[in-house]
Amino acid sequence: MEAWIILLIIAAILVAIEVATQQVWTFVLAFGCIAAALLSVFGVPLLWLLGITALLSVLFYIVMIPVMNRWQERARRRSGREGRTGMEALLGRVAIVTHDIRPGHLGRARIDGDYWQVRIPGCNHVVVRDTEVVVTAYDSIILTAELKK
Repeated sequence: MEAWIILLIIAAILVAIEVATQQVWTFVLAFGCIAAALLSVFGVPLLWLLGITALLSVLFYIVMIPVMNRWQERARRRSGREGRTGMEALLGRVAIVTHDIRPGHLGRARIDGDYWQVRIPGCNHVVVRDTEVVVTAYDSIILTAELKK
């Protein structure tokens, strides 16, 4: 079998792995294989192709890391989460009330399929089910929220 066919098969497998796992290294190895497959058409010997695959994969990896970091940073800024994790990531998020919240009592609300105990300080009326509230703070696992404006 021709070297370029083998390299393209390997590249296809690596792209499939990339789609399944989202690991940058499989993408850059696939890029190296595709570049080497193109060069093999011109009669470049097999050992040279392996070296070119390795070299181009490393170079592409060095180029891709800053690009990927910029893409991730833009996605964080667009989502408004700015890299927050854990409970901090809930601040500013909209929750849907699932159990009525009575003045001075806890109710329940859902964010992304997770259910949380919620209090709404300063609210003197019942906040009914399906009302949208915005998370403003938390104390342990109890969220503090206000009515969405």
